[in-house]
Amino acid sequence: MRYGDGGGLTAEGRQRRESVRMRATELFEQKTKVSEVARRLRVSPKSAYHWHQLWREGGAGTLASRGASGSRCRLSPRCLEKLAA
Repeated sequence: MRYGDGGGLTAEGRQRRESVRMRATELFEQKTKVSEVARRLRVSPKSAYHWHQLWREGGAGTLASRGASGSRCRLSPRCLEKLAA
């Protein structure tokens, strides 16, 4: 989900999505069909197939959240203080 101001997901939103992906890994381990995983978790089949491929190639860790996206702030701490003031 993207926002007009470029914000992206909150930490809570990322955690919620990661929990869905981790539930998918549990279902994959139980040999549940990918289409059934998509139905149960209420996600698109395309997402479920992509998660399944990542899981097969690298395990559950490949579906863990990578944190906030985007580039890091390039401002120095001093500049951030000036900006806040």
